[in-house]
Amino acid sequence: MSLGIMRKKPIDQIIEVDDDNGLVRSLGLWQLTAIGVGGIIGAGIFSLAGAVASGAEGGKGVGPAVVLSFLIAGVASAAAAFSYAEFAGMIPRAGSAYTYGYAVLGEIIGWCIGWDLLLEYVAIVAVVAIGISGYFSFLLDQFGLDLPTWMLGAPGSGDGHRVDLFAMLLCLLIAWLLTLGMKNAARVETLVVGLKVAVVLLVIIVGFFHIKSDNYSPFAPAGFGGAMTGAATVFFAVFGYDAMSTAAEESKDAQKHMPKAIMYSLAISMVLYFLACLTLVGIQNYGEIDPDAGFSSAFASVGLDGIGTIIAIGAIIGILTVMFTFMLGVTRVWFAMSRDGLLPAWFAKTDAKRHVPVRVTWIAGILSAAIAGLMPIAEAAELTNIGILLAFVVVCAAVIRLRQARPELPRSFRCPAVPIVPLIGIGFSLWLISFLAWETWLRFAVWFVLGLIVYFAYSRKHSLLATREVVEK
Repeated sequence: MSLGIMRKKPIDQIIEVDDDNGLVRSLGLWQLTAIGVGGIIGAGIFSLAGAVASGAEGGKGVGPAVVLSFLIAGVASAAAAFSYAEFAGMIPRAGSAYTYGYAVLGEIIGWCIGWDLLLEYVAIVAVVAIGISGYFSFLLDQFGLDLPTWMLGAPGSGDGHRVDLFAMLLCLLIAWLLTLGMKNAARVETLVVGLKVAVVLLVIIVGFFHIKSDNYSPFAPAGFGGAMTGAATVFFAVFGYDAMSTAAEESKDAQKHMPKAIMYSLAISMVLYFLACLTLVGIQNYGEIDPDAGFSSAFASVGLDGIGTIIAIGAIIGILTVMFTFMLGVTRVWFAMSRDGLLPAWFAKTDAKRHVPVRVTWIAGILSAAIAGLMPIAEAAELTNIGILLAFVVVCAAVIRLRQARPELPRSFRCPAVPIVPLIGIGFSLWLISFLAWETWLRFAVWFVLGLIVYFAYSRKHSLLATREVVEK
């Protein structure tokens, strides 16, 4: 007999993947890695690095210590990545942290994480779209184009701004791309990720010759506390692998490839982040960096306007991959929750020809477009961090719990030094959460309460596990 809201999905049944579920296995190791890199590299370099270093939105910039902010966030992310890799190799199902939490810690925990990720991933797509919009404005200035002010930003983001039309169109474009089918969409994603990495390498190589050591002093104008606050802000830029892991059922060999793709994507991305941030704050004094188009403005400041234009174009194209990865994540979590009965089964319906959940894809696209078009980037970014950090806590805790409860289960990848590494992931995540503003907690609390209402009003009764209990009785 189940314990109601604490009932768990049997892991043995989850591992026995039923391929007749509407999704098609078409992704290889390097396509998965590209999706992971696509989700990690983008917003952090092209948007947040400059904003955190310079002190956008009236805050005090962390200066060159932005490099330290990314390293701190990277350590926390790496500790959790080991835990994700163990689960990804053991439970090759869509849903990522939602599915892992459901299987190990119980239905109510799985529900809360899944519900939380729906908001977080949609908000991330919106934030990245707004970030691209900043580079779009930079390009307009370079080419002498003058569009109506009302369409260049959300209300409150500038004089005369009414809607960020470009950001909205980008969200809808990514939704359309995902409806074409995973095989075709992944090909486009891999190509664009390659272009993005090339642009980042261009930034590092060319920028190296224009670094001025004086720009590194003072290294931490806001102190270590400022670097930690910066880490909490940029954290959402270093965890794209978790959204990539939601595509486990679309991997050709998930148990073998998913753990490798997680570790490869994070390692590649952190090296590029470190070198790119070091270059940015070395080229231009942190107080003069444009928070909306950091690298383009930095290169323009040393007379390399042409490089700045190339970077702006590369940023627009490259950041699209972040939107792709996280919109993929929200649609697969939504699909998994609906298939489990926690949300209406109507959402889990896949297209008969393209084998993707078209309905939830368009809904996610419209919701992210609304946030991107009508909410300033600072407010949208605040929606993204706390939930992902809590998901990391749950996954790390679940690894420890499952090692104790089911040590005999086959694991294609084993998180090293359990429970030490998962505990590091938990500790770092909780530490970073403590740096978030009270407004972030308030928004999260409202969404969490709404989720509990939905769960007890609908999900608890319609869960497939609940239906199975009725049949057994």
